[in-house]
Amino acid sequence: MSAGDEGRRGVPLSDRQRLNWLRLIRSDNVGPVTFRDLINHFGSAETAIEQLPELSRRGGSARSIRVASVDDAERELEAARKFGAVFIGIGEPDYPPALRRIDGAPPLIAAIGDLALATRASVGIVGARNASVSGAKMAARMARELGAAGYVIVSGFARGIDAAAHRASMESGTIAALAGGLDQPYPPENAELYSEICAGNGLAISEMPMGWEPRARDFPRRNRLIAGVALGLVVIEAAERSGSLITARRAADFGRLVFAVPGSPLDPRAAGTNGLLKDGAIVTTASGDVIDALAPSSRLFPDDEPLLEEPEDDGARFTEPHDDERTRVIEALGPSPAEIDDIIRHTGVPAQTVYLVLIELDLAGRLHRHPGGMVSLAFDSD
Repeated sequence: MSAGDEGRRGVPLSDRQRLNWLRLIRSDNVGPVTFRDLINHFGSAETAIEQLPELSRRGGSARSIRVASVDDAERELEAARKFGAVFIGIGEPDYPPALRRIDGAPPLIAAIGDLALATRASVGIVGARNASVSGAKMAARMARELGAAGYVIVSGFARGIDAAAHRASMESGTIAALAGGLDQPYPPENAELYSEICAGNGLAISEMPMGWEPRARDFPRRNRLIAGVALGLVVIEAAERSGSLITARRAADFGRLVFAVPGSPLDPRAAGTNGLLKDGAIVTTASGDVIDALAPSSRLFPDDEPLLEEPEDDGARFTEPHDDERTRVIEALGPSPAEIDDIIRHTGVPAQTVYLVLIELDLAGRLHRHPGGMVSLAFDSD
């Protein structure tokens, strides 16, 4: 079986499941981790949606939780259809296999373009928006040569390094991760490039709703998509405290290889990349550095059991935690992140019950989820 065949294993969602998955992920306080826990606990998105108001109340919410309506979800599905986009579920064949493996993978992504690119091995290329001529030239050369070696290039559709990488890999395969909805690409000067991608010469993906205009706080989520889809990440010209460094940190968190192109110490655009090299990133001066390092992992990740709805429910999932169990779990939490396994051991409360209490707190806006699956109480919710 080829790597592409492995990546396409999975089971399609029914139209009803897709509608309910979209309703669930668009409801208040339902992030990717809570979504997965709700599906695992209640067996289906449809049943979980019915339970959201009660779960939020039990978690201590002072106001009713907003649950996305059927009409809301149908309107978004119709907007995507008219735009030419589709929603892909995490257990479906066209979902990027590497992305499926990250902690808190988005349960649904919207996509437009050549869907076959999603399941091929990819390398991320990111860097400065105000790229130098040499930086843009390096990005384009790396993108072309990595494309010729069989890799799809994934980047964030920004001006500068990102745009250079996308344009150079249009023939071999490019994926643009967006911070806003698929119908709200940013920046506007890349409109012609986006038209080419949407026409099927590339692929654009987003986890944001159709019609969503990107804000500053949405770009870290886009960076997470880049790091999750790619097997490795190449950083070219990145200043300190740049979005490219956020992407590099997420890539490292996901166990991806991080490559950095060194630059002049006198150029602020090289401060971030040179810092990555000091922190252990792979020195990269040619595409061969990336190809050689990725060779052992160039096959796409084999699938684990995908996130699929259970056809039947055994009834045990609906057991409400006792008040003393809920109290023990909440008392075990604090402002510092804690591992869920440690909470289970500390409280003596069954794992299934601990996870349900965490769902309640999350839906009530009283829980922070941290990288690595750690959690803490939220004391600043409004």
